[in-house]
Amino acid sequence: MVAVAILAAGRGTRMKSDLPKVLHSLGGRSLVERVLDSCRLLQPERQIVIIGYQGEQLKQALSSRQNVEFVEQTEQLGTGHAIQQLLPHLHGFGGDLLVLNGDAPLLRPETLQHLVEVHQAGQHAATLLTAHLPNPSGYGRVFCDGNNLVNQIVEDRDCSTAQRQNRRVNAGIYCFNWQKLAEALPKLSTDNDQQEYYLTEVVDYLAPVTAVDVEDYLEIVGINDRKQLATAYDILQARIKDNWMKAGVTMINPDSITIDETVHLEPDVILEPQTHLRGNTSIATGSRIGPGSMIENSQIGENVTVVYSVVNNAEVSANTQIGPYAHLRGDVKVGESCRIGNFVELKKATLGNKTNVAHLAYLGDATLGEKVNVGAGTITANYDGVNKHPTVIGDRTKTGANSVMVAPITLGQNVTVAAGSVVTKDVPDDYLVIARARQKEIPDWQLPTNSNPQK
Repeated sequence: MVAVAILAAGRGTRMKSDLPKVLHSLGGRSLVERVLDSCRLLQPERQIVIIGYQGEQLKQALSSRQNVEFVEQTEQLGTGHAIQQLLPHLHGFGGDLLVLNGDAPLLRPETLQHLVEVHQAGQHAATLLTAHLPNPSGYGRVFCDGNNLVNQIVEDRDCSTAQRQNRRVNAGIYCFNWQKLAEALPKLSTDNDQQEYYLTEVVDYLAPVTAVDVEDYLEIVGINDRKQLATAYDILQARIKDNWMKAGVTMINPDSITIDETVHLEPDVILEPQTHLRGNTSIATGSRIGPGSMIENSQIGENVTVVYSVVNNAEVSANTQIGPYAHLRGDVKVGESCRIGNFVELKKATLGNKTNVAHLAYLGDATLGEKVNVGAGTITANYDGVNKHPTVIGDRTKTGANSVMVAPITLGQNVTVAAGSVVTKDVPDDYLVIARARQKEIPDWQLPTNSNPQK
């Protein structure tokens, strides 16, 4: 049995924010959510978040997650003090306790699984995750014998000059035999530079304690300020992009591209520079996205091109062209082999197969059939100042340039709307509709002269 405790009580003053540090976002999820997700392979029996600063806000942020418990640390007196708060809550628990930091969101699930497996296989009292850092400044040092048994842990601020030469650092990730830890916790003291209860002191009262080195030291990166948050995002992005390129996705100038972990890409997708993929997005094989495009919570079919455009909450079917400078938003569905061209906005619109909206149009709350051709400057006037109204346009209908459909309105199949028309009534199938003032010509007309010009 494994229980997980996440240290999340601190304010994080260096973030310069009223938001608790662990609720800051990294790649679309909060830091603490990422830490919780890193435990998924362990299937822990209990997940406990130790809260303090703005604890109610933390509870609310995690309210949708099942089986998460909260324990309050009213005073932040160190990591040891935080774990001491668990004594009444884990009374009688006979398994192992995995202790994680809420501001260390880059741990791979496989790393934690390996840590717990080593701990349980060796029946250790405690097992520490350690790393060898090129620059260990700021981290507590771990001193081991030749069998990786831990002799001592010394916090950076308490290290002597000689001890600071040791590059093996404490990652702040621990797996304990809970019953043995519970006996050691009351023995902690504040005899240190910070006058806090350090969890690391328990190694003086537990045996055996072993160290497990993480293969990729970047996994233990913690976040204390905005710069470190940006660094963590770069690390996360490098992982994501490396994985997708290994899976057959082409990225032109990967450094300019960002991809959320929740995105799914198929082989032979091409991502051009300055492409950003967010949320629940999937892109099918053969599609080319970018340059300069953002796609969020959308499904893109095979062989689609999206150039200099924004697509949000949309479904785009195969062989469709989007952009440049198009905007799709709010439950848009575009059929196969369509063209959504320059400066076109679609909002809550459905387009049938082979329908073209080539340029300079707004279609809101509209349903278009197949093979519809929307002329430049066509607008569905869907808002009357109070409510939104639908427009329905049948198969093979054509709208002329600068035409307006005043909703609610329905145009049948094979309708032609003359350029410049403002259509306010339904039109049956196979009609030509002209809704504009008759043109008038005045012969021999000249601009009037100004009889009293200003000087």
